[in-house]
Amino acid sequence: MSDQIKHECGLAFVRLLKPLDFYQKKYGTCFYGLQKLHLLLQKQRNRGQDGAGLATIKLHVEPGKKYISRRRSNSSNYLQALFEGVMHHFNNLTEEQLNDAQWMKDHKPFMGEVLLGHLRYGTHGDNTIETVHPFIRENNWISRNLVLAGNFNMTNVEELFEKLVSLGQFPKIKADTITVLEKIGHFLDEEVQQLFNWYKPEGLSQQQINPLIFENLDVCNVLNKAAKKFDGGYVIAGMIGHGDAFILRDPNGIRPAFYYQDDEVVAMASERPALQTAFELQLEDIKELKPGNALIVKYNGQVKEELCLEPQEKKSCSFERIYFSRGNDSDIYQERKNLGRELAQDVIKAIGEDFENTVFSFIPNTSETAFYGLMEGLYDHLNQRKAKHILALPQPISSEDLNAILFSKPRIEKLVVKDDKMRTFIANDKVRGKMVSHVYDVTYGVVRPGIDTLVVLDDSVVRGTTLRDSIIHILSTLKPKKIIVVSSAPQIRYPDCYGIDMSQIEKFAAFKALVELLQEHNKEDLLEETLEKCLAQQQVPIDKMTNYLAELYESFSYEEISKKIGQMLTPENAPSEVEIIFQKIEGLHKSCPDHTGDWYFSGKYPTPGGYRVVNTAFINYMLKNDVRAY
Repeated sequence: MSDQIKHECGLAFVRLLKPLDFYQKKYGTCFYGLQKLHLLLQKQRNRGQDGAGLATIKLHVEPGKKYISRRRSNSSNYLQALFEGVMHHFNNLTEEQLNDAQWMKDHKPFMGEVLLGHLRYGTHGDNTIETVHPFIRENNWISRNLVLAGNFNMTNVEELFEKLVSLGQFPKIKADTITVLEKIGHFLDEEVQQLFNWYKPEGLSQQQINPLIFENLDVCNVLNKAAKKFDGGYVIAGMIGHGDAFILRDPNGIRPAFYYQDDEVVAMASERPALQTAFELQLEDIKELKPGNALIVKYNGQVKEELCLEPQEKKSCSFERIYFSRGNDSDIYQERKNLGRELAQDVIKAIGEDFENTVFSFIPNTSETAFYGLMEGLYDHLNQRKAKHILALPQPISSEDLNAILFSKPRIEKLVVKDDKMRTFIANDKVRGKMVSHVYDVTYGVVRPGIDTLVVLDDSVVRGTTLRDSIIHILSTLKPKKIIVVSSAPQIRYPDCYGIDMSQIEKFAAFKALVELLQEHNKEDLLEETLEKCLAQQQVPIDKMTNYLAELYESFSYEEISKKIGQMLTPENAPSEVEIIFQKIEGLHKSCPDHTGDWYFSGKYPTPGGYRVVNTAFINYMLKNDVRAY
């Protein structure tokens, strides 16, 4: 992706089902759990570049001993700093101590059987250490302690916050992370208290009641009560002080969650390949957590996946498939190739089948797999064309004529090169912008000026500023006849509110193109009419809201908006014409049939909160409010 946007966080969870000395004897280390958690986080580092944290819980600890350990980092080398901070507790230990699992558990932090890790990709707000997960809600009752981390965004934080206040709480911050923590914590307290009240009349002491609470605590019931009003996309992972743990997925399955279980360990990650690598697993070994379900691991090691929330139509985020998740998942790899292949015929039409005078390339690094699919589609077309030409040749066919046909192929080049180390320390904004535009470079001597057309594949176009100011700008210096940018994703038209940093519509290339077209066709009054509709709709029940911005887009065809975006992305005084080809939504669904969450493309939101967000975003634009829409 040429435009960098912040997006979903990453989760990793490990529950050791055996005592620590089992792993010491079998794997030669007491750090088995930490090593696996580290690997899961390392293999998902694409999901968070603002910080990382982990927490552990020790099982069956005597009162007076610390059983919860947590460390977080928001440094530039967050993962390294995180684990160096954890491991410094074990410096200067003897070999005997390091190999004594019970001694390690009794005397050292982070030697727990329940481990939770998080990678933070902050979509808004501060990037202080206080914003890094996991969060802890402390209490002297062991079963009321709660450690929480998540990959989520809620659209209705205000309502959730007000509900907490109505329950008598006094939250110190109005943020979805704290709100979710306190909401689950409230119903955890309530569940524990009910169990205590149930057993107390039997004459049992608190110490006698504790094990009964551990055994009978209904985690699913807690989650059902707490999450009833959650509107958003989420995977929430938690650990309760005595050792129960859970991972809850939203009813639409918007955010991803996968897990693995055997007789030694239970592990969960946001991406399937992380589990495959960490535990050397096959695809069939891993399960996807179902929408509305929670994976619950009791303190005694009992594991079950339970239905906690009524499942809705599955709307898994398609951006996970296009860009966010790492491409080494077997399904994602194939889907990205399919996305590229779907664009082949549009590209062939755009170049007029002139393969001889066209150079094909891609914008690194996430669009590379889709580029392979595009090339397969081009080769398939060429092979069909070759077959027709061969059959049309007079007999006998000369080797010269045959070779001329057989050896024709697309001109594929590594044309765009990203200079990851490009930095600038110039303060002047204008000069600095010019320097930043050179974060991409090109391969010289490949393109014939005024003759060759360039086809460059990107996985998506959000704002288009980097595309225009850096990539197209520097490609234009090669003086090609034409530049065709191909997006493996459809036009991004609407805000996201479930985890991606795309909440202000005025920043979208597609919306800017829409506004320009309305102005050119003297239809600006439609903007004011839409504003009136959106303002009136603020009094409508949330489940009755309509996406009025979608009606505005219907004023022009998909192709008209694409053409206008191409004009807008053409740098000033560029010597070459710029055309842009977008994936169709139909092509997206055909390529990724099991991940139909496409609201940022189609405007069809999976939860009621999405419709409120899109209307609020439009109101903010019209009233010039430079704020998030939720």
